[in-house]
Amino acid sequence: MASIAGDIDMAPRARPAWRSDALVLLAIVATALVARLPWFGFPIAGYDEQLYSLIGQAITQGALPFVDVWDRKPIGLFALFAAAHALGGSGPEAYQALALLFTVGGGWLTAVLARPLVDRATAAGSGMLYVLLMSVYGSASGQSEAFHVPLMLAMAVLVSDPAHPNAIRRALVAMLIGGLALQVKYTVAPQCAMFGLWALWGQYRRGASKARLVVLGAAFLALGLLPTTLVALYYALAGHWDGFFFANFLSFFDRAPSGAGRLHKDLLVGLVPLAVLAGGGLYAATRLTPPRDSPHYAYIALWFVACLATAFLPGTVYRYYFAALVPASVLLALPLLDRTGPARWGPLALVVAGAFALVGPLSLLDEVRQRAADYDRFAATVAQSSENSDACIFVFDGPSSLYRLADSCLPSRFVYPDHLNNALERDALGISQEGEVARILATRPPVIVTADTPLTPQNEEAKALVLGYIDRNYSELAEIEIGDRTIRAWELRR
Repeated sequence: MASIAGDIDMAPRARPAWRSDALVLLAIVATALVARLPWFGFPIAGYDEQLYSLIGQAITQGALPFVDVWDRKPIGLFALFAAAHALGGSGPEAYQALALLFTVGGGWLTAVLARPLVDRATAAGSGMLYVLLMSVYGSASGQSEAFHVPLMLAMAVLVSDPAHPNAIRRALVAMLIGGLALQVKYTVAPQCAMFGLWALWGQYRRGASKARLVVLGAAFLALGLLPTTLVALYYALAGHWDGFFFANFLSFFDRAPSGAGRLHKDLLVGLVPLAVLAGGGLYAATRLTPPRDSPHYAYIALWFVACLATAFLPGTVYRYYFAALVPASVLLALPLLDRTGPARWGPLALVVAGAFALVGPLSLLDEVRQRAADYDRFAATVAQSSENSDACIFVFDGPSSLYRLADSCLPSRFVYPDHLNNALERDALGISQEGEVARILATRPPVIVTADTPLTPQNEEAKALVLGYIDRNYSELAEIEIGDRTIRAWELRR
């Protein structure tokens, strides 16, 4: 089983492999640029990445995650944003450019994994489809999935071929990559476990003794846990073990699950494109066109199951979590999309065109530019109103990127609005939401930002504190429509 595109022998007088690979890469790069162009420089493309950016910039100024600024994501994710901002400046273009590189890498690795199953042209189509569907599932800018999914793809490539002459060495490298991915998002653990077990199974099939399998399993586990262990050791030596352990491992279980559960109607609708792809590919594999490499296809199917575990591991599931399913879904669909099959180019062209239509990059361009201009004006108004105050603005509900754009200090280590207004977080922060809100209000923020429509179940006590304080002390300064919500800025009456 071939494991990298360059391992595939070309027919006599065919285009040299490196030229064909260059064309594949060029197609993936062009797709990524077109799909992600509308969002480049747009600071409110997603909610979570605004927090990651804030924390990353705080790191560049000496702040320590989980101590000075808080979230429960592992520090590796914030380190990526910190590196992007250190190299590319404070704007969203910095992390969006890094995410673009990861996305191109993910598209290329998807094409690599497709090569044992299809020809190079179809593999290129699978890489393009990966890029497009990542955007469809919320990773068009800087969502965490844009970073950890390519790392999972790298693991998948490295352990895909148990018969490779360097299978053990490749598996060891893969486990270290998995350890790094865990420091981007812990929910990749089921995939890491699946890849480790697959590598051990491959060695078992090749006749490895039980003792050797135990040693290899211990080495895999040690390498996978190494990055997290080093981070934990750093926090312990710095005297912040309790803060690190609570944020990384306890708060996750203290957060209340959504009343809608892990699977509801809206999520089922979001799953439809991936389910059609994966289901159509499985049907074609069993009824129409058997896979060229059945063990490799079975490996992809096992990976898909592990990806499902990643997506549904948290107590509350969001649609953008399904980005973790994108590469395995695309690869499962290959027996249906294979351009050498009975339908030739039809299925592949139809699916790629459909994904491009779902992304709609050209139609979005003018709209996003207008929204960006409106948001810049809104932020400038907030900045002007707060520029002569020593206190920080307070975004109780709204875009957290406003802190940077308004050139404001941070009023709390809990700078993500959802942490202080979301009722599901009531017992998951290690502090009282109402107490922290009251403390911030006591600093008399020059501007408070609220939203007319909440994104999550609200802590009504905290919300009442804010609205009552606004009613007594503030006047409306500005408002802006973001999505289907009206965001309002309130100015402290002098």
